[in-house]
Amino acid sequence: MTEDKRVCYAVSSPRTALAWTTLAFFAGFSGVSAFGPIVPKLKQAMEAGPLLMGILAASPALTGSLLRIPFGAMVDRMGGKKPIVILLLLAAAGVAGMTLMFSIAGTPRAVHYPFFLVCGILCGCGIAVFSVGVPAVSYWYPQRKQGTALAVYGGLGNLAPGIFALLLPLLVVNLGFIASYLLWLAALLAMTGLVFVRMKDAPYFQYKQMGMAIDPEALLLACGEELIPSGKAMDSIRKAGADWRTWVLTFLYFISFGGFIALTVWFPTFWTERFQIDLVKAGLFTSAFSLAASLLRVVGGIAADRFGGLLVAQLSLAVIAAGAMVIVAAEGSLRLAFAGQMVLALGMGVGNAAVFKLVPRFTPQAVGGAAGIIGGLGAFGGFALPPVMGLFVRLTGETGYGQGFWVFLGLALVGLALLAALQRCTQARLP
Repeated sequence: MTEDKRVCYAVSSPRTALAWTTLAFFAGFSGVSAFGPIVPKLKQAMEAGPLLMGILAASPALTGSLLRIPFGAMVDRMGGKKPIVILLLLAAAGVAGMTLMFSIAGTPRAVHYPFFLVCGILCGCGIAVFSVGVPAVSYWYPQRKQGTALAVYGGLGNLAPGIFALLLPLLVVNLGFIASYLLWLAALLAMTGLVFVRMKDAPYFQYKQMGMAIDPEALLLACGEELIPSGKAMDSIRKAGADWRTWVLTFLYFISFGGFIALTVWFPTFWTERFQIDLVKAGLFTSAFSLAASLLRVVGGIAADRFGGLLVAQLSLAVIAAGAMVIVAAEGSLRLAFAGQMVLALGMGVGNAAVFKLVPRFTPQAVGGAAGIIGGLGAFGGFALPPVMGLFVRLTGETGYGQGFWVFLGLALVGLALLAALQRCTQARLP
């Protein structure tokens, strides 16, 4: 591609690419709810304790967090389509494995626990689509429009856990395990097939595949693509890792986004075990939390643009601390516990957006690497926190379901202290 021939030969358009990438993220992120909505039924069938069931429910978040960094780095070399399809196929293998186990074993038993754990780890591969989709969308859009595009991508894709938390219990109660997971598998394969056929990488990668020489100026004028892959993703990761501020932001994301994933898989068990409500109603309550937190992420982005990411992050942590205290104090009050849940949704949803608003401010020399570390390791909270909360139940019995939220109060207070240190050490001012 030369300067005297400024014709864009790329197939697709930014809006179309955004639509298919968002669908891919939605399909993959549904893996968060692979077990969460049905943990109470599995717990009863397998006769497993809260700690083991906490690990099982959180298992998708393990691969979903750890794979974000390497698969996100792949985009600079091969575009976003191939990594996304690979991750979705791995997730489909996990759903297929669970469907097969339900078909062979009928009612799950304790001996099947390791197999379900492996399947959950595979389902979590789809969660890592997020880190692939962010640069894939960014390459399609000019920088002045990337904020809106990524807000649409993250906000709509983030709805998947909430929708699945509502639908999966309904399906299991009315159709049984086999039919429910078979429908999920069919839907996941269908969406993966559509992404494989319809999704296109940004013009740079299309020209690269055609073997054409790429002139950045000509690419900008012909196709509107401003960002060009540097091929130095690992250098950016190393540079970000050497900056202590990256790890402060990672801890904040561990609380907000990791906490969001953790509670999406924990709340079904919390509602059924602590308040003895049925599986469908527990799914409805969990869905309210997940959907609210997802939509409030967009609100958090707007607030961070207007008032500054630091102030919004501080307020979000204070709200998380308040929500945790409400649930701890709720004891046997269903209404008070539900109110605490929604306060947590507010704090976590807004906090998710505020953290990434701070990335270019505090790590301007390694934004991409910092985003990869923060997004990947921060999401690890989705795996680490449910077993810790399950330990409270094991040690204190039924009241432990509420007492476990002391964890979020403690994390929020530490996060506020770290933000204060970050502000002082960088001589930052509240916007």
